[in-house]
Amino acid sequence: MGQVKGRVTIDDVAKQAGVSKTTISRYLNKKFECMSEKSKNRIAAVIEELQYRPNNLARSLKSSKSRLIGLIVADISSPFSSIVAQGISDSCKRYGYDVLMAHTDNDAEKEQKYILSMLDQRVDGLIINSTCKITEFLQDIATRYVPIVLADRPTFPTCFDTVRSADYAAVMEAVQYLVDKGYQRVGFFSEPINSNGTRLLRHKAYEKACSEILHMEPQEYVIHIHEKHRVEILVEDFIAKNSGAKKAIFTVNGVALVSVLNAIKNLQLTIPGDVGICSFDNWDWTGLMGPGITAISQPSYQVGVECVKRLMFRIHRNKTAPPKMIELPTKLIIRGST
Repeated sequence: MGQVKGRVTIDDVAKQAGVSKTTISRYLNKKFECMSEKSKNRIAAVIEELQYRPNNLARSLKSSKSRLIGLIVADISSPFSSIVAQGISDSCKRYGYDVLMAHTDNDAEKEQKYILSMLDQRVDGLIINSTCKITEFLQDIATRYVPIVLADRPTFPTCFDTVRSADYAAVMEAVQYLVDKGYQRVGFFSEPINSNGTRLLRHKAYEKACSEILHMEPQEYVIHIHEKHRVEILVEDFIAKNSGAKKAIFTVNGVALVSVLNAIKNLQLTIPGDVGICSFDNWDWTGLMGPGITAISQPSYQVGVECVKRLMFRIHRNKTAPPKMIELPTKLIIRGST
């Protein structure tokens, strides 16, 4: 087959594939009824060879769809969020959609403002890593305007499709592992939980593990990552309170982990000699830090991919289906910190 010169049109694709423009149009709109597998494969091969890109603007005018997805991220500085966003971007591209992204810095007012701005730009749907503070507003948007899928952070009760890691099971597995390693006391260090659905679920799982696995009263510490001296005081308190026992700190996420590790360093404590460490978020550096940090690896990229799949289901197949919680398995990466 020869390469078509200049801008490739639907006529070029139809001619080279040996089918009508109508057939190509039906293929692009995923209307595969009465289309053989051989024809679909032939069209796909020609589109790839000619590097044909559909004119999304023209298609949106005919279908009343913009081919745009809005993505709201609470904290883009987190490696977890940036990997989720990459999964969303890549998956949207495969479906023929572009992504508009905004970063709220965990500010509910910004979240609401950016959502309204994206509606003005006629997005077909929203994927939101929410602050979890404007649930009623989100419900109104989903009812009156466009479908919403939540990435990672759920609302309670479950009002929206949500894709996240299976955090509850992950915490229980991690605590059981620590007990099997001889740890008698496990402290839970977290940023403020407030309405943050992810931290809340992990906190509940820790309390359950204290009751059923550790057989101890929960030892919970709320840290503010910018108050470094205060974090040191809380780490010292945990160490002193459990003198004589083999103890470990479990941090709610990678951000809390960094604060606790800095405190341990400033206090000149050793890992795992003075205290073991286990955390959510298996970031690249966790395998390089000291003896290596035992961490729960989340399927961050796949969370993004599954968010797009669920949003496409809402947009194209069923806008009124009951909300679904999709939980993806995690993996406990064991290293020298425990």
